[in-house]
Amino acid sequence: MTNTFSFQLQSTDGAARTGVISTPRGDIRTPAFMPVGTAATVKAMMPESVRETGADILLGNTYHLMLRPTAERIDRLGGLHRFMNWDRPILTDSGGFQVMSLASLRKLTEDGVTFKSHIDGSKHVLSPETSMEIQRLLGSDIVMCFDECPALPADKARIADSMRLSMRWAQRSRDAFGDRPGHALFGIQQGGLEEDLRAESAEALQNIGFEGYAVGGLAVGEGQEAMFDCLDYAPAQLPVDKPRYLMGVGKPDDIVGAVKRGIDMMDCVLPSRSGRTGQAFTRHGVVNIKNARHADDPRPLDEGCRCPACRNYSRAYLHHVFRSQEMISGMLLTWHNLTYFQDIMQGMRDAISAGAFAAWEADFHAGRAQGDIEPL
Repeated sequence: MTNTFSFQLQSTDGAARTGVISTPRGDIRTPAFMPVGTAATVKAMMPESVRETGADILLGNTYHLMLRPTAERIDRLGGLHRFMNWDRPILTDSGGFQVMSLASLRKLTEDGVTFKSHIDGSKHVLSPETSMEIQRLLGSDIVMCFDECPALPADKARIADSMRLSMRWAQRSRDAFGDRPGHALFGIQQGGLEEDLRAESAEALQNIGFEGYAVGGLAVGEGQEAMFDCLDYAPAQLPVDKPRYLMGVGKPDDIVGAVKRGIDMMDCVLPSRSGRTGQAFTRHGVVNIKNARHADDPRPLDEGCRCPACRNYSRAYLHHVFRSQEMISGMLLTWHNLTYFQDIMQGMRDAISAGAFAAWEADFHAGRAQGDIEPL
């Protein structure tokens, strides 16, 4: 266990990388997938169950937690780790994306964003300084800069203005974060799908200096091909010796494609959200458990999976409890999906270490091609 935050790059295979992020609360093996605990819980999961899937780190949401139960209350109760019974690292986002996507009557100025809560209509202000303070009260191990994330598509002038505002906010975030040994602040690269704007953003962030760097402004409507085109150059614009985090991604093939292009960390609500809606990700594609074809099927979701849903239950049972709207349905399918995502990460870590990532990737795509990808 360490008292500092550090990143050690261990192996590379092409642009793909594997390493270890060391924090006072434990190590994070990279490439890492972070389950999303939006409101201080990974929905339908106990924290110890999340850990059993192989997760080293969770993501918490600044916007949601500041509104309910409030960062001040969490701080009085001992911080987010104690509050949600998770003693390993937590990354919190800055709240900027949720302000864009959820809040109403948003007013953007140089100072920050004034908005109304989607819960009760109450008025709030988020700025680089208030975002840093909220994340400090939460006790986050990895803190994200406050930024603006415009939806794509957008014209280049709008993207440029937004990116330069985010870079000014990045400096203010760095100043407000202060000296917090053992905690890390990540800068967020912006610039849409414009290579020159991404390069300008990366240079500005490196001049400020951060413990890690995120590729922001993707997975916001541009499509996988455009995202991969951007990832062909964006990670390489960031420092080699710092973690690279792709925010809000994604589906299994998105994750594999991102790691192939040099990404170290990812998060997405997809495994848990899909589990609650009856969708399971497997080595052979997507299973929609509500489909009638599963009603008499004695097989597991995935015969090679180690999760309780696959070890102990049939597709027929999972179909039954989903159709009956039993809570155990969301619990078992979420547990399965999170396990599958973590197994993908472990498979990639092993393959990169062995210099066999291309063969692993080919097997991954071939296995999914063998099965049925069911309609939703």
